[in-house]
Amino acid sequence: MPALSARLRLVLLRMTRRLWFRAALYALVGVATALLGTVLRPWLPEGVAARIGASAVGNILGILASSMLAVTTFSLSTMVAAYSTAGSNATPRAAILLVEDSIAQRALATFIGVFLFSVVGLIALSTGIYGDSGRVVLFGVTIVMIVVIVVTLLRWIEQLSKLGRVAETIDRVERAARHALLERAAAPHLSAADWEPPPADAFVLHGGQVGYVAHVDLATLQSLADEHGLTVWVEAVAGHFATPEAPLARLSPRPEPGVHEQFLDAFVITDQRDFEQDPRFGLVVLTEVAQRALSPAVNDPGTAIDVLGTVTRLLCDWASAARHAAGDGHRPRPAPRHPRVRLRALDPRELLEDVFTPLARDSAGMLEVAIRLHKSLATLAAQGNPALRDAARAQATRALQLADAKLALEEDLDRLHELAAWRNAT
Repeated sequence: MPALSARLRLVLLRMTRRLWFRAALYALVGVATALLGTVLRPWLPEGVAARIGASAVGNILGILASSMLAVTTFSLSTMVAAYSTAGSNATPRAAILLVEDSIAQRALATFIGVFLFSVVGLIALSTGIYGDSGRVVLFGVTIVMIVVIVVTLLRWIEQLSKLGRVAETIDRVERAARHALLERAAAPHLSAADWEPPPADAFVLHGGQVGYVAHVDLATLQSLADEHGLTVWVEAVAGHFATPEAPLARLSPRPEPGVHEQFLDAFVITDQRDFEQDPRFGLVVLTEVAQRALSPAVNDPGTAIDVLGTVTRLLCDWASAARHAAGDGHRPRPAPRHPRVRLRALDPRELLEDVFTPLARDSAGMLEVAIRLHKSLATLAAQGNPALRDAARAQATRALQLADAKLALEEDLDRLHELAAWRNAT
């Protein structure tokens, strides 16, 4: 059951981010609000409708219904165009962040909700179920709806000026990547025990699916490990590409026949990677944006330089948060919540490989981008993390080798070697 609840939470979380979910919720609210007048009618005095002009509510609802239908259609076409633009100018992997944009979803949901409110209100008026007192309630709610529409339209206009632009897409990916990186910095092992190599005779747990690990339910693994007296070494964390041959985890001592299948329920495998629990995915997507900008068809080194600055900021924040979480070494570390589960911390070498390995290759012949790349590596090397410094040194050496093969002017090469001189410092 814990595994089932974890899967259910993941499904519900993703469902709430769908465009249709918020629209359906607002639509139900709109219908319920339109019928509110029939419920409150007995508590209102007769003759109020004539004094406040509530008889005009039918005309107002007709205007709202026709205009909201047009605005909804326009908004949908604009959003589809923005998704297409983000996919072609940035990267298709970033489009999901636009789809999940809360401002766009609220705007569209509000338009649909007000449209259904107007239609239901018109139908109820035509049947005469409101009466004079019910019209007063409907009139008051309609005024509130108009105010909501005005505020939503103003916010939506502001959002339309940015939706789909490359700079806005980079900012969205940065926010998603920062959230995942800082969460992992605060809990490097995700509240599991520190990684130690598993025994040579440990049982290898294989999955039967091909896809990306979206979620690992450590609580379920801990519960099963307690029940069967095992220790679990998680090999495949979120973002790992799983195949039937690749190990998901290792178990020791060897479990009884059939027991290992229970552990498979703790691994949720999907077709695509997700920003939420995969810190490296945000870095990969940012790198794809920079690679597209460096392609001959686009030829936009400025965007690549912007991405390098973004990645440097993210990794510096991650290194700082990890250093703060580790403390000064004098305070005792909190006991892991899942002591029978062992999981690796993020490897700085892999983080830098996700970004600098492809960008060093693609920017080797562009001096302006190569300069920023080496400045970024020098900044990361100075963060006080020995593993991060070693990874930055390896990337700087590789980038210099690529530049040596691409740049023709000796003075350009001398500039890059000067920027990378920190590699030789002890």
